[in-house]
Amino acid sequence: MRLLHGTRNNRNPEKGFCYRYFKWILWFSISFYFFSSFLITRNKPTSSISRTTVSHNKASRALIEESFNSSLHKTKISDELFDGMKVYVYELPSKYNTDWLSNERCSSHLFAAEVAIHRALVRSDARTFDPWEADFFFVPVYVSCNFSTVNGFPAIGHARSLIAAAIDLVSSQYSFWNRSRGADHVFVASHDFGSCFHTLEDVAIADGVPKFLKNSIILQTFGVKHNHPCQDVEHVVIPPYISPESVRSTLAKSPLTNRRDIFAFFRGKMELHPKNVSGRFYSKRVRTEIWRRYSGNRRFYLKRERFAGYQSEIVRSKFCLCPLGWAPWSPRLVESVALGCVPVIIADGIRLPFPSAVPWADISLTVEETAVDRLGDILEHVAATNLTSIQRNLWDPAVRGALLFNVPILEGDATWQVLESLSMRLDRSHRRSSASV
Repeated sequence: MRLLHGTRNNRNPEKGFCYRYFKWILWFSISFYFFSSFLITRNKPTSSISRTTVSHNKASRALIEESFNSSLHKTKISDELFDGMKVYVYELPSKYNTDWLSNERCSSHLFAAEVAIHRALVRSDARTFDPWEADFFFVPVYVSCNFSTVNGFPAIGHARSLIAAAIDLVSSQYSFWNRSRGADHVFVASHDFGSCFHTLEDVAIADGVPKFLKNSIILQTFGVKHNHPCQDVEHVVIPPYISPESVRSTLAKSPLTNRRDIFAFFRGKMELHPKNVSGRFYSKRVRTEIWRRYSGNRRFYLKRERFAGYQSEIVRSKFCLCPLGWAPWSPRLVESVALGCVPVIIADGIRLPFPSAVPWADISLTVEETAVDRLGDILEHVAATNLTSIQRNLWDPAVRGALLFNVPILEGDATWQVLESLSMRLDRSHRRSSASV
């Protein structure tokens, strides 16, 4: 104690003066900061009450855009593109979307277009933070990430109720749904039978499109050329999701022009006895017939087992078989095109995505389901005649890029094609129709 007391009495008076001086300066700086902040906040202009409910501060914007950060180069979308169209993205509670991302598969499996489109739109120049200037309203609800604990496949039995709850929310808190009855609102349905929200066709047909979505625009992977209850709604056919990073990684190891030593390739589910436990025939027996006829043919590379590196097999192949599964479409369509393998589409009546950007007739083959017994002869004929011409069309970077969802958007990619498709539907924009009256 005596030592401490003596130290205090012998303290240098110049140091004491400096201490008091800097303490005073610190106090003055803090006081000035809080007083200035008060004046700025007090004088900040406010919007009308109707707009306050849908405004967003800069901090919340930064958090959203940081969470969707990407190393890819962002493509500037000028006001001249898409006829100046603007899209407002609802910021829904996380239970409708980002909570599902706790499972990593949610953003990477074949149904992940719902996630990719949301992420791309959030970072897009076509996005507006002012709903009053929006032509379309995107409602980000993820319904394909509820994976079954039994088989690991998405279980979408909750989809209708989740989307209905989201609509109740936006219609009760905002005026935009009610004024158009949802006609300018956009949803994603990226699973087997799209807006019918069921994985089996007969049940999907019986359920039909939910009444609460009948007036809206649905971005869905399901599309056929004939009348079908699951496309009895304004819709845009989109491709299934394939990771663009995985494609780039594969092509970095094996360029498109490398030797393709596999004549015809397929890896996937080929049931020897196609009648499923549900009583339905998987793939309308097409895959079973392919296996029975060609599994012993040395020119056909057919595998029923899973293999994580299967893209390395696609990039070695000339023809990639794309038979229907439960639904007509398949992720093989996108992977084949992206990796330069001629897709052989075996799915009668399928309607393919973005035909204005992807010349399907010039880059693929279509074989009727009943013609599988002649598949070998068909492919041999094409290989001997115009395979080189088809490959030349297929290997166009713009064609292959149109089927991949990038974050942020790249010019001509899949989300770009979605925006292009929406711009063709501007007659549904309440803002435009009101301005023309």
